[in-house]
Amino acid sequence: MTGLFTAVFSGFLLAAVAPWVHRLAPRRSGWILASLPLALTAYFVLHIGPIAEGAAFRAGFSWIPFLGIRLSFLLDGLSLLFCLLITGIGTLVVVYSGGYLKGHPELGRFHAYLLMFMASMLGVVLSDNAIALFVFWELTSLSSFFLIGFDHERAAARAAALQALLVTGLGGLALMAGLLLMGRIYGSLELSRMMAEGSGPLQSNPLFLPILILVLAGAFTKSAQFPFHIWLPNAMEAPAPVSAYLHAATMVKAGVYLVARVNPLFAGSPFWFWMLVGAGGVTMLLGACLAMVETDLKRILAYSTVSALGTLTLLLGLDTIRATEAALAFLLVHGLYKGALFLTAGAVDHGAGSRNVAELGGLRRAMPITALAAGLAALSMAGIPPFFGFVGKETIYQAVLGSSAARGLVTSAALLANLLFVAIGLIVGIRPFIGALKETPQHPHEAPVDLWIGPLLLGAIGLAAGLVPGAVGHDFVLRAASVVMDRTTETHFSLWHGWNTAVALSLVTFAAGLTVFAARHPLSRGFARVSGALAPVGPARGYFRILDGTIGMARGVTRVFQSGYLNRYLLFVLFTTVGLAGYTLFFRARLSWPEEVLHVRFYEAGLVAVMLVAALTAIRSRARLVTVIALGVVGYGVSLLFLFFGAPDLAMTQILVETLTVILFVLIFYRLPQVIVLSRSAGMRLLDASIALACGGLMTALVLTAVRVQWRPSIASYFSEHSLSLAKGHNIVNVILVDFRGFDTLGEITVLSAAGIGVYGLLKLRSGRGEAP
Repeated sequence: MTGLFTAVFSGFLLAAVAPWVHRLAPRRSGWILASLPLALTAYFVLHIGPIAEGAAFRAGFSWIPFLGIRLSFLLDGLSLLFCLLITGIGTLVVVYSGGYLKGHPELGRFHAYLLMFMASMLGVVLSDNAIALFVFWELTSLSSFFLIGFDHERAAARAAALQALLVTGLGGLALMAGLLLMGRIYGSLELSRMMAEGSGPLQSNPLFLPILILVLAGAFTKSAQFPFHIWLPNAMEAPAPVSAYLHAATMVKAGVYLVARVNPLFAGSPFWFWMLVGAGGVTMLLGACLAMVETDLKRILAYSTVSALGTLTLLLGLDTIRATEAALAFLLVHGLYKGALFLTAGAVDHGAGSRNVAELGGLRRAMPITALAAGLAALSMAGIPPFFGFVGKETIYQAVLGSSAARGLVTSAALLANLLFVAIGLIVGIRPFIGALKETPQHPHEAPVDLWIGPLLLGAIGLAAGLVPGAVGHDFVLRAASVVMDRTTETHFSLWHGWNTAVALSLVTFAAGLTVFAARHPLSRGFARVSGALAPVGPARGYFRILDGTIGMARGVTRVFQSGYLNRYLLFVLFTTVGLAGYTLFFRARLSWPEEVLHVRFYEAGLVAVMLVAALTAIRSRARLVTVIALGVVGYGVSLLFLFFGAPDLAMTQILVETLTVILFVLIFYRLPQVIVLSRSAGMRLLDASIALACGGLMTALVLTAVRVQWRPSIASYFSEHSLSLAKGHNIVNVILVDFRGFDTLGEITVLSAAGIGVYGLLKLRSGRGEAP
């Protein structure tokens, strides 16, 4: 289907022209650009019916054939659920951005980053090829870096963007390694082919546990699981639409999507169960508790998002049909209410000039529509019927109660997290709008339609979905759960299942949540004291220690390797070359000498001895004339070697070059100042000599080895046969230089000519200053 390619790459194309669209229509650019995600939402809505009946849609072509890499896309129940969240909420966020950043000089650039992110997320959830998934995965990290650091003039925004990029980017590299190993085991990088072969080849492989750790490292860093959760709250330095889109509805769900997508390959393993349930449970409780400590609306929502992501991870780890359905239902619930709450937080900041809950109150009269949207989202977050949040909470309780392992532990953790969610929902969605009106930094006023239409629609959808949970469950959740579990599921969603343990837990949750809300101030102080006591050994401090250590190590390496001394640069380069090449040559390649080396004629050995004496004389002599003569002896010795081995033309050329060189040296060197002997210790001179001997020995060994290696058939006979017939020349060497390899010779002449022109220019410059050339 070409439609899938259009759906993914249209976002990148529109991102490229978004700044120009904003320049042409600055007041309506948000509404205009939102037409693409709206059209994509309609496109995916048209696929709800066929996919609910079990259909799946594919598209692909060979991307890098010689590596066996395809650019392939798959639209099934799981990817459809995520696509609707990405494009639906994306439509509202693009509209919201136009109003929230109205008048900002870089709004066009912001829209470009936002659309780039949307396209990248669609690529992640639609990719059926592991390499394509990784590419889009890293594009989400890159585009989120731009969005978080959008206000790049603030140091806090830059630091938060860097932290998010480092954490998620490194996790992406781990994911790539895991996916490549999986491709090696299955013989294909297509995810659908891996699913078709099942979990047997992977789980029976000795590399199963390393692959599992690598894949979960990618998922945990992206979805902010403990201890990688630290980047998400700091990412609240981004503008409100970024927080609503990336950090509530889409990017942070990418890790959850990955876990759900590969679940059929890893499910059944105790490592998979305990790592997901353990990390998810800790993250769920930690995020909910830390949310109670904060007073900034966005940071409260950020930590509650961390908790929600932990809940999703825990549910997927339970690996039961009901738990999977609960995870996907809660995924939809969370995207709706959390997106709405983030958008209302931005609207409150825009209308009242503050996000501090201690400074907010009584805003319902000044901001009635925003208050309505926030109230709808808060009630869904609290799990109050008839909102879809109530259905999501009920399915969570049914899932943990049906767990076969650690039932009491996970049920207690879910109960504690949910009752804190009730209090958090009331704090961020109800408390700022009730009570007496408080004085705020600016006079509160209702936000423009761009800012309230999005959260109001999301809140209303949360209510509407709760009234018809069966239709929502059948069309979205059940088909996605079938993909995750790799078998058909038939559970029916309903607003009321009668009196049962889950309903009792819901009543306890709501009552305890109201109690926590009433006692929020002392509880917040208690959580803050515990958090402060653990901060010195927490992951946030660990991140900065690792970052500072890495920077310090980089500075140390720079001081050593970038010292500014040319001799040190040469020392490092030559030492590394000799070490690596010498090890390979002598210890790995099993070096053997050609037989000719063992049969050296006496005059050849004598000539080599003379050349060595001349070379040592050139090194030790302090008189330039002696040095020039010694170098000439070496050059003439090379000419004789050419002659001994049957190359008289090369010998003649070498003699001419050496004669000219000696004459030029003699004519030029006498005008230079006397030789200055630099003071170097005996140890340094010994080191220099050792490196020189090692380099010379290595090159000798390489040459002697190379003459025995024949990678391709020899072309010498070709030159001999065609030198006269094709090039009309009897001298084969000359024909090779000026005809067969004429462009190489032309390049060498060009380089020499450029060097000569440069030297001439320097001489003219010096003579122009009145200095002797």
